[in-house]
Amino acid sequence: MTSPAPDAYASAGRPVSVVLAGGGTAGHTSPLVATAQELLRLAPGTRVTAVGTARGLETTVVPAAGLTLELIPPVPLPRRPGPDLFRVPARLAAAVRAAAAVLRETEADVALGFGGYVSTPVYLAARRLGVPVVVHEQNALPGLANRLAARITHDVFTSFPGTPLAHATLIGLPLRRGIADLDRAGDRASARAAFDLGADRPTLLVSGGSQGAASINGATRAAADDLLRAGISVLHVLGPRNFAPTDVRRADEATGAAYVPVAYVEAMEQAYAAADLMLGRCGAGTVMETAAVGLPSVFVPYPHGNGEQARNAAPVVAAGGGLLLDDAACTRDWVATQVPALLGDPARLAAMTRALAGTTRRDAATVLARRTLAVAAGSGPRRHGKGH
Repeated sequence: MTSPAPDAYASAGRPVSVVLAGGGTAGHTSPLVATAQELLRLAPGTRVTAVGTARGLETTVVPAAGLTLELIPPVPLPRRPGPDLFRVPARLAAAVRAAAAVLRETEADVALGFGGYVSTPVYLAARRLGVPVVVHEQNALPGLANRLAARITHDVFTSFPGTPLAHATLIGLPLRRGIADLDRAGDRASARAAFDLGADRPTLLVSGGSQGAASINGATRAAADDLLRAGISVLHVLGPRNFAPTDVRRADEATGAAYVPVAYVEAMEQAYAAADLMLGRCGAGTVMETAAVGLPSVFVPYPHGNGEQARNAAPVVAAGGGLLLDDAACTRDWVATQVPALLGDPARLAAMTRALAGTTRRDAATVLARRTLAVAAGSGPRRHGKGH
């Protein structure tokens, strides 16, 4: 499909201004960055501004992507009743005022939100100022912010089928081009060299998401020597909070396998290319990215919360492209015995890769960016001057 010329997206004769809201974890920041980059590819003159808080991953990821980041006060909801609950209205009002200031200063034509507590003030400010809203929900079960936003816009897009949001259109998860265009087989050798892994060793990628996961990390650390003796290399992404000085590379001279612990991987496409199998949490980003690149996975859902992670993994598991493992069952013994069994069965891994084909799409960032630009171009003259 041929993209419209950049000036086709102009608003009132000027370049479009898009404000994107989302942050906290990679689950929100990764699709935000992917869509922002696609907006700029489709319409290079677009003014793109991300909104986040000082607490989230966006403070490093967004500037690293070359994008402008504006900060607003965080408004986390307390997990249980207490004094903080009574502070929420005042905190929310302050965050909405800050979000409105960003929308005015950038002369925003559209607000694109990815959920999380960063998005709620932006949605409310946009509604107050008459700025159209576009929403993307990453998870199978929507969060509070996007349930709210679905009441004020019909432009609602989802990653998973059956997500219970009004007006929802299924498009998949926006992926960065490095992931959407990844050739795992073609990039495998260079990726393994980049991480100093054994070039010809079966490789396990372990990732608990951007925050890390204690059970997965503990089981992998404990089983690392077992895996090395079995000739399996391990790329272990621990999460910045869980990486310790004792986490150092080691290798088994007899098998040539290496255990490589890292705090965080900025370009996850390299990690996916290096791996034959992944063990990790099943946030929406991890599920959709591994499905898109054809990487068989063992998913260990976060054991608390509303069960959204198990729901995220369900379509991939049902298709035969992944396995589901209870958090309590993710032990040293399981990793030491079952991972070698899986990696020692190339036919099964190949079947899992084939099963992943068609479980998701790789063009969601393009679809979402085009719709966002179209909404912005149709929003008419900006209505949110200083007097509003």
